[in-house]
Amino acid sequence: MINMVIVVLLSYIAGSIPTSIILSKWRHGFDIRSKGSGNAGGTNVFRVLGWKSGVFVIVVDALKGVLATTVIARLFWDPTLPFYNHTPFDDFTIIQMICGGAAIIGHVWTMFAGFKGGKGIATGSGMLIGIAPTEFAVSIAVFLIFLYAFKYVSLGSIMAAASFPLSLIIRYNILSDEIHSYKTLVFFSTGIALFLIYSHRANIKRLLEGTERKITGLKRKTDTVES
Repeated sequence: MINMVIVVLLSYIAGSIPTSIILSKWRHGFDIRSKGSGNAGGTNVFRVLGWKSGVFVIVVDALKGVLATTVIARLFWDPTLPFYNHTPFDDFTIIQMICGGAAIIGHVWTMFAGFKGGKGIATGSGMLIGIAPTEFAVSIAVFLIFLYAFKYVSLGSIMAAASFPLSLIIRYNILSDEIHSYKTLVFFSTGIALFLIYSHRANIKRLLEGTERKITGLKRKTDTVES
């Protein structure tokens, strides 16, 4: 059990690294949460600091999920899990899922910034890259389609999160594709999707009210952060 606690804790700490807050304070002298939507995620960085900073933050946040699932998970040196594995997944994949989930929680509730972080989409994407690359590619395509059509990053993120388990269901039940450990994966991905959508509850409210900000004019930094 102590091995499990160690890798989960390390994954949470890795996910807790507040990329956007560090960048905004280092480059511009303010906390990104004091500007724009008040969120510490990549979308707010896009709005406030420009697209280059936004892309940087999203990539680094995604790498936190990759780190948890591909590096930290391998530090679990115990050959057996501290609980019985009822799933068709091998033990290491279960460890990857647990570590990835811990990284997402760390990103949303970062211990380094008063437990107020981002929405978890980028870190969740990093976790899913190694677990289900086909569904991840579908989610990215859905995100880009909705972003291009409606100019709302939040809407694109919500639809991308929902499309992940939905694409699994369609492939397996309608297209009759063989998906290894389908039942376990669909429940796991549905849980992750619901968590990510829940973290966007404020955005959903603004979308319904028509007050959510669109992503436009990102080729230059806003006047409030020019140095």
